[in-house]
Amino acid sequence: MRKNVLAVLSAVVLISLFVFTGCSKSEAKTATPAPAAAPAAAAPAPAAPAPAAPAAVAPVAAKYADGIYFAADDAFASSGWKETVTLTVSGGKIVNADWNAVNVAGGADKKTYDKAGKYNMVKFGKAQAEWYQQAERAEAYLLKTQDPAAISYKDSEGHTDDIAGVSVHVNAFFELAAKALAAGPVGRGPYADGAYFAIDAAYPSSGWKEYVSLTVLNGRIAAVNWSAVNRNGDDKKAYDKAGKYNMVKFGKAQDEWYVQAQKTEDYLLKTQDINAITYKDEAGHTDDIAGVSVHVNSLFDLVKKALDNGPVGLGP
Repeated sequence: MRKNVLAVLSAVVLISLFVFTGCSKSEAKTATPAPAAAPAAAAPAPAAPAPAAPAAVAPVAAKYADGIYFAADDAFASSGWKETVTLTVSGGKIVNADWNAVNVAGGADKKTYDKAGKYNMVKFGKAQAEWYQQAERAEAYLLKTQDPAAISYKDSEGHTDDIAGVSVHVNAFFELAAKALAAGPVGRGPYADGAYFAIDAAYPSSGWKEYVSLTVLNGRIAAVNWSAVNRNGDDKKAYDKAGKYNMVKFGKAQDEWYVQAQKTEDYLLKTQDINAITYKDEAGHTDDIAGVSVHVNSLFDLVKKALDNGPVGLGP
């Protein structure tokens, strides 16, 4: 009996072990996690907007018309110099500026005269630099600003603190630059720049040997001095201005000789053409110039001679 009970118990244990083992395997299979689902695809990012087309830049209008500009004072100052300005515009910009002056006696322009050591503003005027050097600094200032109005003055004489190293008056330069730009391009004249001179070969019966002295800037006649010398070395204009010629008093002329000479010089400066004159007689009188009754052919003949000979050097 006991053996039977043991046999039954053994069978029960074996069956229990079998059932437990089977359940464990089944639970293990059930507990195995299912593979993770693939993540959902991200929504595509919105396309970047196309870059906007750059705004069209309107072309900047040129401030000045291309060309060469020129202006000069209307009269000679008490110093004997008449200031001038020549400007060159390219691409609408001022690319070159020349501030200069011509003398009442003709001959070399002020910069040439100064560079030759004949003006001597440092030596005699205690200036910080020679005139031509200060002129160049004023020119550079205009090239930088491109505006002749972009300057301030500290006194009525036209001095400024705007330009380093410049103590001379500069108002004439900027005013003439504005005048030249307002007048428009004039181009370049046909003559070589420089000083010109011609004189009669001999003394005529009057005792006065006539001569002309010219200054050419920018290819144009910028100054002309028509006068004469006698055997004593007197200059006719100075002699006349001193009241020693007296053409009105003794010759019943409409004006003194030096006055008529200046009117004739002005006519040449205006026409720039030695052939733009007509004579009414063989003596060289003309009706082309108001207020002039003296013969003028000698002036135009001497100017032609001087221009044909070409520029002359600066004397000692």
